[in-house]
Amino acid sequence: KANYFSKFSKAPVICKLVGRKVLDGVGQPTLEVEIYCRVKNNEKRICSTVMSSLSQIPENALPETTEADEKERRDSVNTAVEWVNEPLNTMLRDLKPTDQSKVDKVLGEYFTKKVEEKKGIQNQEEETEASLALSSCTPSATALPGEKKAAKPGKKVAVAERPIPPAEPVESVLCGSLAIGGTSLAIAKAGATISRIPLYLHIALLKHDQDSPKEMTLPLPMVTLLNCEKILPAKLKLVKEVMLIPPVQLSLKQGIERVLDIQKEMMKLLEPPGKVPRALKRISHLGCLITQCDNLEQPLLLMQTACNNIGLELGTDIYLAINCAAQELMDYVKGKYEILTGMFKSPDEMVDMYVELINKFPSIIALIDPLRKEDRQQWDNMYCALRSKCYLIAEDAATDISKLKIDQNINIPRCSGVVLKYINQTKVSDLIEVTGLLDGQRHITILGSPDGESSDDSLVDLAVGLGARFIKLGGLSRGERVTKYNRLLAIEEEL
Repeated sequence: KANYFSKFSKAPVICKLVGRKVLDGVGQPTLEVEIYCRVKNNEKRICSTVMSSLSQIPENALPETTEADEKERRDSVNTAVEWVNEPLNTMLRDLKPTDQSKVDKVLGEYFTKKVEEKKGIQNQEEETEASLALSSCTPSATALPGEKKAAKPGKKVAVAERPIPPAEPVESVLCGSLAIGGTSLAIAKAGATISRIPLYLHIALLKHDQDSPKEMTLPLPMVTLLNCEKILPAKLKLVKEVMLIPPVQLSLKQGIERVLDIQKEMMKLLEPPGKVPRALKRISHLGCLITQCDNLEQPLLLMQTACNNIGLELGTDIYLAINCAAQELMDYVKGKYEILTGMFKSPDEMVDMYVELINKFPSIIALIDPLRKEDRQQWDNMYCALRSKCYLIAEDAATDISKLKIDQNINIPRCSGVVLKYINQTKVSDLIEVTGLLDGQRHITILGSPDGESSDDSLVDLAVGLGARFIKLGGLSRGERVTKYNRLLAIEEEL
């Protein structure tokens, strides 16, 4: 009887959001959003989600930069908690958690309002500063027109051979923006829970306008095995991550087992014989082994040896991908990339180097961020030279999702695919729209997890539901990384 009458009861609606500050996998503060719904007149906790934070603090950052960065993150999380508990809580009350587009519209409007407010405050501050500067301006300090300040004798000024495009300004992140992404994802999770379907299926239905997708495919994992340390005495600066990609014909389970076998062998290779195992302590925040290398071929030859030792062939049994993170290597005085300590290459020389590398190691099937996004011409040249042999992927070189949505041709260099990250003010609807655009342009979509990962595994459901080609989760250790691989394996079993 109860079931009979439940058909006539009202659909569940949101009655309360709770935001709180929690810690992510690297001990940085981030946001958790909890959703309560009114189900058959009772208030019921439905689900919660924890956001990942983008904590990319460069290895060589100054202590004051790190401190400022941490303060900014704390403020942003505190603001996000306030947004969720106060305005958003009121604005989303009584909406259906299954109505994702309506919820995201409300979130988007609130965010736009906050951006406008911040602009208004900044303009006021600038006007005040300008008027103060005018009133305190003394003429004596300025040089007379026509006079040139003399350069100090004997000092050579370093000039870049051919000026490179300057770095584009960093996308500013609005303080509190985590609240938008966190709430949107939590609502999607609540919608799935209430519809009694897994989150990946809920996302797929949202993407395909409630048509059940014919078949769902799992993304191929890009598993990080090595993180090359960039601090002395290591000379190699060019490689941030060396990743393994299992071949398509293996099941995910078999693929991950194969990667684990290679990882075990790699640990042995990195251990000098007769010593207490030390590599186990050297696990990066990405959940992979840390090693120091002297040249570009060293990590690749290490991989080759590890595979040969266990009877696997690179390029048939397993493939390689390299995250070059080239944006971290540019010396703006010289206008060149520092690929090894003291060894510099111009953007054009970088292209030649990559072409040579791929010819020598055809098992590399993807290069991530091989150049800065500003070096458009070189991306073009490289794409023409390598597109048949290797995917050229933009991660840092792509703009954030909200920008991609507004202007589809903006700021993506010519590439084969883009790594999308669910951070800050990204909404589930944005992700659906952008992956649709990328699919239409025959770009491959890769869902990637940020440096400051949380143990929330929703990212995997997003990747499966959106039909991403690859998923980039880091290495096969550390709880917040392994949780996601386990979720991927569970989905494979269900499907």
